[in-house]
Amino acid sequence: MAASHDYRGYLRDSVDLEATQHHRFQPVQSSETTYRPFLIGTLAIMGLLQVASSVAILLHLTGYLQEVDLSTAPHQPIEEMQTEPIMNALQATPRKKGCNRNRCKPPKDSVPSAHLPIRAKHEYQKGRPQPVTIEWDDNQGDLHCMKYDKGKLRIQEPGYYYVYAKTCFRYYNVAEDREISNVDFSNIQLIQYICHDIQQQNTRVRLMKTGSTLRWNNGSYNMYCAQQGRGVRLEPGDALFVNVSNAWLLDQETEGTYFGVIKLAN
Repeated sequence: MAASHDYRGYLRDSVDLEATQHHRFQPVQSSETTYRPFLIGTLAIMGLLQVASSVAILLHLTGYLQEVDLSTAPHQPIEEMQTEPIMNALQATPRKKGCNRNRCKPPKDSVPSAHLPIRAKHEYQKGRPQPVTIEWDDNQGDLHCMKYDKGKLRIQEPGYYYVYAKTCFRYYNVAEDREISNVDFSNIQLIQYICHDIQQQNTRVRLMKTGSTLRWNNGSYNMYCAQQGRGVRLEPGDALFVNVSNAWLLDQETEGTYFGVIKLAN
């Protein structure tokens, strides 16, 4: 019987086992309760740091944050640094009114060039087929480091230039104009010449020539345009101009008839 009581001592019911397990794992639960706030706080701080770094990178890429080296920055007043670009823009803007373009000094970085539209309401002798120098409107055009005088562009700086010209001819209601009743429109020549006066040689040459012989209808609208351009070496004092036959037929709209030159190289 004693042996039987000893054997029962080793046997425990389910209640005793649950009590024993509860007592064994109780310290573990207390440890989790201690470390959980620390773990949550650490994760929260890491999350905030990551958000802050992402925002800083975004601001830097969008230009809100810029690195400024004060040691190399020019020591100028704030007002001077802000107004300098505006003053440069105003000085580089060509004046169109109250200024003689042949006397005004262009900016130092200005490329020698000119573009002139035809002078409107300029009367040419009707029925005259001989070549005539076209008059241009220098008040409505652009001149840089060049001079204009009576249809001629005069060069001031030596170099290699590109010269171009376009002329348009038009006429309608020919039969109703008595002043040109003797003009034969069935075989009319419309020719354009670009000429060059060489000052050093005191000679004149024709750089270009283009045109056509047209048969116009006396009772309808007629129009023809001639355009040409080329490069040429020019020296100070040289002059360029455009001659056309039957200049009285010129279209006097600025987008149709114009003359220009621009420097390409030294």
